[in-house]
Amino acid sequence: MKTLQELTRPNIWKLKPYSSARDEYKGVTASVFLDANENPYNLPFNRYPDPMQHDLKAALGRIKHVKPEQIFLGNGSDEAIDLLFRAFCEPGCDNVVAIDPTYGMYQVCADVNDVEYRKVLLDHQFQFTADALLAAADERTKLIFLCSPNNPTGNDLLHAQIESLLTRFDGLVVVDEAYIDFSSLSSFATMLDRYSNLIVLQTFSKAWGCAAIRLGMAFASPDIIGILSKIKYPYNVNQLTQQQAFEILERYDEIEHWVDTIKMERTNLMKRFEGLACVLRVFPSDANFFLVRVNDACALYNYLVGEGIIVRNRHSVSLCGNCLRITVGTAQENERLMEALANYVD
Repeated sequence: MKTLQELTRPNIWKLKPYSSARDEYKGVTASVFLDANENPYNLPFNRYPDPMQHDLKAALGRIKHVKPEQIFLGNGSDEAIDLLFRAFCEPGCDNVVAIDPTYGMYQVCADVNDVEYRKVLLDHQFQFTADALLAAADERTKLIFLCSPNNPTGNDLLHAQIESLLTRFDGLVVVDEAYIDFSSLSSFATMLDRYSNLIVLQTFSKAWGCAAIRLGMAFASPDIIGILSKIKYPYNVNQLTQQQAFEILERYDEIEHWVDTIKMERTNLMKRFEGLACVLRVFPSDANFFLVRVNDACALYNYLVGEGIIVRNRHSVSLCGNCLRITVGTAQENERLMEALANYVD
């Protein structure tokens, strides 16, 4: 692997970060705060939140089995994705490599940051090889993006190929695990100490049922986390988000129940889809959704919209012709979907 200084944009490496009033204050006993030009009224919302989310990272680290200094928290995972481009990719010079199809924000962030985005098509089992991704890379490739379980295909990527990539690539490998709680495989976050070029993304939006609070996680070496923390906006995670995150962390047993229920509903729903006349194939899934190929994705999508049921039409995505992506809902929502499909005529 190249050194972190070699991978980081020179201006970012030299950057002196903004220091907020709450960054400079490290005490725990103060009761009068006259340092941040805050309004003294309307407690507690008049005060800036902890800019580095120290307490939340400590609590999260205990659940995720990582050190607090290996955690970055952002405004959704999308903030971490964007910061990776801004920290490591020189606009107009560097490039990144990613599997195709996959989560669309990787390319959006590449385009916003004027970074070449190189796609490597998955095979017909929606898998990749490390050889294929490395063949697409060159000396200007800073990041390789993998999403596992992948979106929109729903499947786990082969862990052996991911580890091969981590061993052989001299840049940073980003493994996006937004849906990892619905998989039977372990998180790559357990391998942070083994691979210094590994970055793992997770989110509160899926298994934790907190999409509205916009809280994403990045796990990496303390040095990489330090780079991301240096260039983030000072108070990127607001107090209401941090408060709700604490509350949901205390309900961990309930989260596990939600996940088990969703996985059971996923199995049942996929079996019922296999019996529908309009369905050509139901693809295996390790996520809280599954991909299904139908006779006419656009027609079926429009029919369901008319029934007040919204799924995702992935017909225009690589390898996903005539495919719909179905998110697993509650038992009642899933039953409503099946009732509508029973009345659908090709």
